[in-house]
Amino acid sequence: MVASESIRRPMSSRRVEALPASGIRRFFDIIATMDDVISLGVGEPDFVTPERVREAAIRSIRDGQTHYTSNFGMYELRELIARDLERRFGVSYDPATEIMCVAGVSEGLNVACQAVLDPGDEVLSPDPYYVAYPPTVMLAGGVFIGVPTDEAHDYRLQVADLERYVSPRTRALLMGYPANPTGADLTRADLEAIASFVERHDLIVIIDEIYARLVYGGEHICFAALPGMRERTVLLGGFSKAYAMTGWRLGYVAAPAEGLEAMMKVHQYVMMSAPTAAQYAAIEALRSAEEDVQLMLAEYDRRRRLVVARFNAMGLHCFEPRGAFYVFPDISSTGLDDETFAERLLFEERVAVVPGSVFGVCGAGHVRACYATAYEQLEEALDRIERFVTRVRAEAR
Repeated sequence: MVASESIRRPMSSRRVEALPASGIRRFFDIIATMDDVISLGVGEPDFVTPERVREAAIRSIRDGQTHYTSNFGMYELRELIARDLERRFGVSYDPATEIMCVAGVSEGLNVACQAVLDPGDEVLSPDPYYVAYPPTVMLAGGVFIGVPTDEAHDYRLQVADLERYVSPRTRALLMGYPANPTGADLTRADLEAIASFVERHDLIVIIDEIYARLVYGGEHICFAALPGMRERTVLLGGFSKAYAMTGWRLGYVAAPAEGLEAMMKVHQYVMMSAPTAAQYAAIEALRSAEEDVQLMLAEYDRRRRLVVARFNAMGLHCFEPRGAFYVFPDISSTGLDDETFAERLLFEERVAVVPGSVFGVCGAGHVRACYATAYEQLEEALDRIERFVTRVRAEAR
C-alpha cells in the first residue's frame, strides 16, 4: 500500500519566518572555516573571568550547591546588586521585590518585552541599534520603530526625532547606552529631555545598561535615577562585559514591584532560575572584583585610543566612542558599501569586522570593530586593514 502524498504545514510560525537572519552570524559561519583570522567582530572581552570569581563558582559546586534557586535569584546576590546600583547611580531598589536575576541581559530583554507589550504595540529605539532588539520586540508581538541618530549629534538620541516617530500606538522606548555599535553615551541634558518626552507620552522605558561600567573620561548617568523615571523604567544589567563573564550567562532586571512580578511570570516558565554556580560567581564579583574591573577598563581605554587614531590616520573617519568597546568607522570613502568592505577584508586580509547596516539603516557605510582583543593583535589587524584600504583606493584610481 502506497501512502498518499500530503501537504505538510511549515514547521515554523509566521512570526519566526518574519524574523531577519542575523547579519553577524553569516560572517562568523565563514570565519569558522578559515585560518589566521583576527576577529574584531564578537563583542566579548578577551580577558578571563577573575580567578577569585571562578574559584567561588568551583567551590559552590564542590559544596553541592547545584540546585535551583528562587525564581528571583539568590537573595544575597540581589542585595549586593541593589547596593551596587545605589552606590553607582543613587537609585534604590528593594532586593526582595524589585530585582530578579536572569540568564543574561538577553533573557532580561525578552522577559521585559513579553511582559510589557501587547500585540501591535510600538517600541521606539535609536538607530543604529543592537541586532537583537528588533527580533525580541517582534517575538513579543510588538512593532519595532528605529529612530535615526547621527554623528552630528554624537549618535545621541534627540527628542525632536522621537517626536517625529511617536504615535498613539507607542508603548515603550528601548535604549542601550553606552551603545552597541557606536559607543555613544547620553548626557544628563539628553536624558532629562528624554524623560520629559517619556512622561508627556506616558511611555515605559527599557534601558540596557550592560556597558554602564565601561565608560571613558566621563560619568554614566542611569536613566532610572532621574526624577520620576524609576517607576517607568525597566533597568537591565549584568556581569558579562565588565567582569568578563560572558559564558556564565547572568544578568538582572530591576523594576518596580508590579512590573517585576509580571516579568517573573515569564521568567519562571522560560528559565525557572538563573544558573546557580553563576550566581555564586557574581556574588564574589560584586564583593571583590572592582580592582579587576578598573584594570580591564584602563586597558580597553588604551586600545580605544589606538584604534580611533589608526582609523582616522588611514582616512576612515572614526567617531570617538564614550563607552563600551566598539568603534564605528565610516568606510564610505573607499567607494565600497559596508557589506562588500567587510567581506573583502575578511577574504583578502583575514580580518573580521561587522557591516554597519546590520545595526540599522543609519549604520550603512560603516563597520563595527570590537577592540576587546589583545593590543598586539589589534596592531596587526589595523596594519592589515590599512593595507586593504590602500589597495582598494589604488584600484579605484
